[in-house]
Amino acid sequence: MREPPRLIGLTGTNGAGKGEVAAFFGARGYAYVSLSDILRDELRERGAAITRDSLILVGNELRRKFGPEVLARRTMDRITGPTVVDSIRNMAEVAYFRTRKGFILLAVDAPVEVRFARVSARGRDESATTLEAFRKKEDEERTGGADAQQLEACLVAADRLIWNDGTIEDLHRELEELL
Repeated sequence: MREPPRLIGLTGTNGAGKGEVAAFFGARGYAYVSLSDILRDELRERGAAITRDSLILVGNELRRKFGPEVLARRTMDRITGPTVVDSIRNMAEVAYFRTRKGFILLAVDAPVEVRFARVSARGRDESATTLEAFRKKEDEERTGGADAQQLEACLVAADRLIWNDGTIEDLHRELEELL
């Protein structure tokens, strides 16, 4: 029997179900960290509002200033055991985590209409109130340069794609296969 992964990286589109995937592994003993936590901490230190747009802007700023893998480096300092690492959105972050033993990258995706409905139901400040605005915002996140979000490349680089358009039970069955 092969050893379960030590680090499970999550990438994927907004509203695809990354949080549900993280909760699944959390119930099986994995700690949880998010690269976005680094950004939230930075925004709090600046006294700035934490919105989807501000997270993207400060993330891109930190990548330009300290290198595109800065969020991965800072997050790795918080990891002590088996951990789910959420919000991987840049190929330098992927490359950094790939140097760690036992790392796998999971991409989580679902149809855009399903994801928009999920995001709308969350009630967070999402910066997109219509399906068209949601698609436009997502297009910005998919194909950024080296110091920006490169979601499309991260989706392609994943070791496994989880297509989450079914029930939670369907999702859990697929995730069980990984363990």
